[in-house]
Amino acid sequence: MEALIAIFVGWLTACGVYLMLRSRTFPVVLGLTLISYAANLFLFATGRLTTGQPPVIAKEAAGYADPLPQALVLTAIVIGFAMTAFVIVLALKARGDLGNDHVDGEEP
Repeated sequence: MEALIAIFVGWLTACGVYLMLRSRTFPVVLGLTLISYAANLFLFATGRLTTGQPPVIAKEAAGYADPLPQALVLTAIVIGFAMTAFVIVLALKARGDLGNDHVDGEEP
């Protein structure tokens, strides 16, 4: 299961980097969002992939899920949503001022 999640995190990161290298603003925003999802999934996977276990350390340390990555991911989701909303508004403002949606503001 860990290998599958590692492959998926790598795939999300690669797709995010590819989209961030585009010349239009909307794919750049999608790339930032995908990289944010990849980072959240990576943080969540560091808390162990156990099912049906409490998120606290019991007497035996073998069966628990660490609650700290879960709290970090929850916070990162909120921050990522706010960042995405801000970048979309910034891109819309730049499109209104410049008349195009290229990252550098110039037509190719």
